[in-house]
Amino acid sequence: MRRLAFFAPLALVAGLAASPALAQSPQINVTVGGDLSREVRTLGQREVDRQIAQLTETVSRELEREGALQGAQINLVLTDLKPNRPTIEQANAKPGLSIIDSISIGGAAIEGEVVTADGQRRPVRFSRYSTSLADVIGYGTWYDAERAYDRLASNLASGRLVSR
Repeated sequence: MRRLAFFAPLALVAGLAASPALAQSPQINVTVGGDLSREVRTLGQREVDRQIAQLTETVSRELEREGALQGAQINLVLTDLKPNRPTIEQANAKPGLSIIDSISIGGAAIEGEVVTADGQRRPVRFSRYSTSLADVIGYGTWYDAERAYDRLASNLASGRLVSR
């Protein structure tokens, strides 16, 4: 009986420590809209699908890390997407275009809303693009778009929902 008396408070402390882990993670939905819906064929459906998955994963990871917007529903619309380098689909459409040597100003624009756990609807608007070719320091096709996702995720986690 003494053993049970010793373990009961220990179990209570362990249960309380685990309760934040039981909090409901935010639900994140990402769709394509705006000008991007007309450019999907030019960029390539597979590339756009990968960017949707990347945005979803980046926002989810940051909110999980910060413990922000628990129980919220986050509806994001990817309205514009510019690669820093040509996508495979773009290179196939223009044979003279080099996937390695060609660079451009990239970035992304995202809009949407956050429906908090208590039902409040708050708008989300964010965009980030390189301002010149000198700013293009990454080597990936979607470097600046991924930086935009990182900044948006950081803003969402800190409560800054509308910027730029």
